[in-house]
Amino acid sequence: MKKRIKVVITGGPGGGKTTALDLFRRELQEQVAVVPEAATVLFQGGISRTCDNETLKVTQKTIFELQKNLEEIQEKANPNKLLICDRGTIDGLAYWPGQEHEFFEIVDSNFEDELMKYDAVIFFETAASSGKDINSNNPVRNETAQQAIDLDKKLQSIWSRHPNYHFVSSSESFIKKIMFGIMTIENVIHQKLTND
Repeated sequence: MKKRIKVVITGGPGGGKTTALDLFRRELQEQVAVVPEAATVLFQGGISRTCDNETLKVTQKTIFELQKNLEEIQEKANPNKLLICDRGTIDGLAYWPGQEHEFFEIVDSNFEDELMKYDAVIFFETAASSGKDINSNNPVRNETAQQAIDLDKKLQSIWSRHPNYHFVSSSESFIKKIMFGIMTIENVIHQKLTND
């Protein structure tokens, strides 16, 4: 691979992104390195989810820093691989209990710099938006269907500002959605390699 390509896979809870990532990783094997979702790493490590605004702010700052560090680890450890991030640094904006500028003040960055760290964004719409079940095997995911829809809309408004944004809509068939998502990932990578 001539140029490092870094792609974010994101979306509301229950969108199928983790399933698509796993299948894509299996398909490309040695060519790809996956950056795990920082929030899942943190919550599986024993930190409890909370609704308290002050604790939530510290939690989101921690998730931002962890995401940034996980990306850096994978970049250093896999210099010649495609990096696919299970969420990106600005996903925390959707969970932030204040104004956008406050988020960037606390993480000492800005929206444009964070957005441009990624070559492309592939957004998997939550299955809840089409009335489908969003239960998963991820024990740290506890959103209701309505919460998933609300988070999905917030995340769409954040990530759709990226110039290379791709939307994978919820579908009647989960398999068709995942296959379309994987094809979108492949197309994005091919375009980046061809154009750069």
